[in-house]
Amino acid sequence: MLKGNYFVYITTNPKKTVLYTGVANDLKVRMRQHYENRGNPNSFAGKYFCYQLIYYERYTDVNMAIEREKEIKDLSREKKEALIAQENPKWKFIIV
Repeated sequence: MLKGNYFVYITTNPKKTVLYTGVANDLKVRMRQHYENRGNPNSFAGKYFCYQLIYYERYTDVNMAIEREKEIKDLSREKKEALIAQENPKWKFIIV
């Protein structure tokens, strides 16, 4: 079992119409990768310009983070919006 910092996160595009959920061990590096990948048609996040961080959760166990990522991905759009609104009601872009 790997211990450390792991993040489950949700990004969106500048118009906030698309959501992308992912997991990373270095959130700052991952957000830079999403930004650099914007417009890339070969990835979902890139294709839809999902590089704006709007939500994240921190875990110390990689397996828990991966399980949580799967849970969030299975949520409906409405439930994802409710989850985001609990911590970030105005969907302000988070800078890490």
